[in-house]
Amino acid sequence: MGRYVRTPEKAAEDAAIADHWAQGSHSYTETAKHFGISKWAAMSAVRRAVREVVQEAGEEALRVHLDRMEYLFAKATEVIEADHVIVSHGRIVVGDDGNPLRDHAPVIAAINSARQCLESVQSLTGMKKPAKVEHSGGVTYQLVGVDPQDLA
Repeated sequence: MGRYVRTPEKAAEDAAIADHWAQGSHSYTETAKHFGISKWAAMSAVRRAVREVVQEAGEEALRVHLDRMEYLFAKATEVIEADHVIVSHGRIVVGDDGNPLRDHAPVIAAINSARQCLESVQSLTGMKKPAKVEHSGGVTYQLVGVDPQDLA
């Protein structure tokens, strides 16, 4: 049995059918007659066209969201790579050797933020789906402590 392949021509035809039907005054039967197809084919074409529009809008929303996550990840990386010193009462705190003491809190916060960005991207792109585990084989039942001769 053949597999249905979506072509640009078929997508354009579905869009034209959906547009005709969406005029409001046309029923599926009238739309089908206009295009020389069955009522059910017209209904299917409208459904495919609507699904395609929704899918395209969803893909655009996903792209925008992924762009935002990429920007946030880049900003978190900047914070991770920057030098942070401890400041107290408006002054840089220095150690016994005279060098400024490093503040690790901003780096840890940025690492957590970057991790959250990566987890969001994994969830959005389906990388976090649980792994499918398939197994095969039979089940054997064994009666322990019972002589099979007693069951006969």
